[in-house]
Amino acid sequence: MNQYTQKTDINAIYQATLDYLYTFVDYSLTRNFQYSPEKFNLLRMEELLGLLGNPHLACPVIHIAGTKGKGSTAAMIANALVCSGLRVGFYTSPHLQEFNERIQVDGNAISERAFVELVEEVKPILGKLEQPPTFFEIVTALAFLYFARQKTDAAVIEVGLGGRLDSTNVVQPLVSVITSLSMDHMAVLGDTLPKIAYEKAGIIKPGRPVVSAPQLDEAAQVLEKVAAERGAALTVVGQDYRFTALKHGLEGQSFLLWRGDEQSQIDAYLDGGGEIPAGHQYDIPLLGYHQIQNAVTAYAALQAAREAGLPVSDQGIRAGFRSTVWPGRFEILQREPLLVIDSAHNRDSALRLRLTLDDYLPAKDVILVFGASEDKDISGMFSELLPRVKRMVATQSVHPRAANAENLTMLAHRYGTPARAVVPVENALDLALDIAKREDAAVVAAGSLFIAAAVRTVWQERAKQPRNAGNG
Repeated sequence: MNQYTQKTDINAIYQATLDYLYTFVDYSLTRNFQYSPEKFNLLRMEELLGLLGNPHLACPVIHIAGTKGKGSTAAMIANALVCSGLRVGFYTSPHLQEFNERIQVDGNAISERAFVELVEEVKPILGKLEQPPTFFEIVTALAFLYFARQKTDAAVIEVGLGGRLDSTNVVQPLVSVITSLSMDHMAVLGDTLPKIAYEKAGIIKPGRPVVSAPQLDEAAQVLEKVAAERGAALTVVGQDYRFTALKHGLEGQSFLLWRGDEQSQIDAYLDGGGEIPAGHQYDIPLLGYHQIQNAVTAYAALQAAREAGLPVSDQGIRAGFRSTVWPGRFEILQREPLLVIDSAHNRDSALRLRLTLDDYLPAKDVILVFGASEDKDISGMFSELLPRVKRMVATQSVHPRAANAENLTMLAHRYGTPARAVVPVENALDLALDIAKREDAAVVAAGSLFIAAAVRTVWQERAKQPRNAGNG
């Protein structure tokens, strides 16, 4: 037991440890940088992992890249593996509320104490590297080391940014997964969908299977080309595995899933009606049609992993899907008035949010609490969202890249949407809820993960308070 574990205030030590990690180069906080091997050097990552005993090779990995849906897909895969009886590591980024959410085993975040101890162990090794590692490289290495120490049977690893040069791309995956691709991080990954698809396709490994969610043709062509060049068997959701929605409500949704070679059986059901074919219905608590697509992508990945030798059970997949928790994605926090948070932060995800609102709340007015990072396609998000919104409350998080709330208001006015700037987030939420009560509307908070997280934190803290506090 070292000096850190002997102290009683582990939370303060944990915060100091995070502060130490943030002193390293962090590309996610840098506005202008070149996405290149010089700054994102997998050789440096491999050197670091080599000094740690190559923990990234300790267990089978399912590796997941994509623009949208990768977190939800990863969460469903991880939970299905846990429900199949495996010990499962899960690495995701960014976190929603607490940093240690990024590193989990069997759904439980790494403890503050365990995290501090790992960092203390790794500190001397960092000084041995020829070049200083980035923040994300260190955290990724810590995740691999933690999973190896926890003797996980499998690990689900989500790419941080891009794929080809991402720090996680040192793994030799059992299967690679590429979720829905769209325009995001254009200044980093490229200004066209084929360029972005090429960066994401960088996780495809020679001879290892790859699963793709449905893609636009120009992205699909890139993935098909790279998979063929690397001899990677490609499974395409929508072709090899097909699906349709069955029913949905605010409690969850169900869908029908079948293989391409089972089409005649499904045709008979569709033509004749009657009972749903046994074994083809699945249920998920995550809302929005796009989550069905994510679930089918997760299913296809799990089938590929099973074919590669991972003991995944049908019962585990069903139970895992049914019990997946993935906060901040069209998450309903309360019903009266209805309060929803969503992590939509680009044009494509804003469109999906609008479609989900139309699907689940067709007759409900929407009060939008909106904040975004200034480098995002805010005009694109507004084009998709504001036609569905009655009024907007603009706000901003404490993140250094947060767009100015007054500027957001002026931009919303150009779209003909009533808007008002209110900072901080808790005041913006209060105003939106007051309006929603008066007008029988729903409050939706979106625009960035930071806004969704801030609203969730405020709501949770208030939910802990006695209802009559201050009335005595």
